[in-house]
Amino acid sequence: MAAIALVDDDENILASLKIFFEAEGHTVRAYHDGATALAALAETPPDIAILDIKMPRMDGIEVLKRLRQTSNLPVIFLTSKDDEMDEVVGFNVGADDYIKKPFSQRLLNERVKALLRRTKGAIPGQESGDKKPLVRGKLTLDPNRHACTWNGDPVRLTVTEFLILQALATRPGYVKSRDHLMDAAYDDQVYVDDRTIDSHIKRLRKKFREIDDNFDAIETLYGVGYRYNEA
Repeated sequence: MAAIALVDDDENILASLKIFFEAEGHTVRAYHDGATALAALAETPPDIAILDIKMPRMDGIEVLKRLRQTSNLPVIFLTSKDDEMDEVVGFNVGADDYIKKPFSQRLLNERVKALLRRTKGAIPGQESGDKKPLVRGKLTLDPNRHACTWNGDPVRLTVTEFLILQALATRPGYVKSRDHLMDAAYDDQVYVDDRTIDSHIKRLRKKFREIDDNFDAIETLYGVGYRYNEA
């Protein structure tokens, strides 16, 4: 069972989700605003956080921006029903998944379980067995430690980013469609659209270019997908 952090300024949502997830056997901590949540998440990280975007004092986007400076904590965003921009911005700052309000608690629970399954092996004590590091030119991916380096420099990746990059780098030169990357990074029960994968790729490139201005290992083939070019 997991430790879940719930962050939302809607008391009814917090109360109902806390009851639901505790009934599922999880430990739940609830926060009513972003600023309070950020301090608590940094001090005592949970296994997963569910963040509302629109909150007082500090919105979910800003919470995740600051959190991503030091943490790969798996995060699911709660977004407004018709606000597509929230989704785009959320993925660009490092969200792993999102769900639109109003939502089914069962659907959210499936998203949580799927993300925890993807995270398994990246959490100490939950290793799924020794796997050899994947080395492709300057890139090294270590699945056992959920660690990534580029030319020896560490690159901090979220669970989703790591899985997408691993899928690309496993077969350099081969084109991976967005559907293939969705299958590699997401559970079968989770649907995401093309824009989600594009946002993750954009963030991956940004992270690598922060340490190497000339990074160009991830190539876009418009209308087809992406491929990893080994330097």
